[in-house]
Amino acid sequence: MSAVPAQSLPAPRRVGPERAPRRLRPAPERAPRAKPRLGYAVIALGGVAVIIVAQLLLSIAVTQGAYEIDALQMQQATLTREEQKLAEEVDRVESPQYLATRAEGLGMVPNSNPVYLRLSDGAVLGEPTAAEGGSGSSAPLVPNALIDGVPPGAGSPKGETPIGGTPGQAGGAAPEVPAGAPAAPLDGGLPTPATH
Repeated sequence: MSAVPAQSLPAPRRVGPERAPRRLRPAPERAPRAKPRLGYAVIALGGVAVIIVAQLLLSIAVTQGAYEIDALQMQQATLTREEQKLAEEVDRVESPQYLATRAEGLGMVPNSNPVYLRLSDGAVLGEPTAAEGGSGSSAPLVPNALIDGVPPGAGSPKGETPIGGTPGQAGGAAPEVPAGAPAAPLDGGLPTPATH
């Protein structure tokens, strides 16, 4: 065995009939087909128009919503002020000074000599005496500047007839104060700011 590689001979060429060269000829011309450019343009413009109209309607809806929110916020502020006004009126009517004044207007007088009854054995503690009426007897220890000078029947609840008055008079309204009147005196009274 030899170390020389074996060489192979090339394959013989086949000899056959020769082919004729191909002749190239131009392709037959076809009629140019018209592209539907008008249809594409209509679709594109229609799409743009739809987008613009949708954006306009959305903008109108958002603006209308902003106006409604503003109106509701103004209504809420008005109702909040009304609530505060009514809460102050309730505080004024619930004050002990006002209740004492209303009770005096109804003919009630405070008893400066209270008597107690002990329930365990029924004993009476204290000397029972009749209560005495008078303007000084029901004066509050701490005067309220809001009700100073208000007659006992004024400021009664709506629909209730004030003492010594006619129905519908002073239905919860405070007395009219003249334009140049000074503020309520602070000597011994509780100053209350007017917030409305």
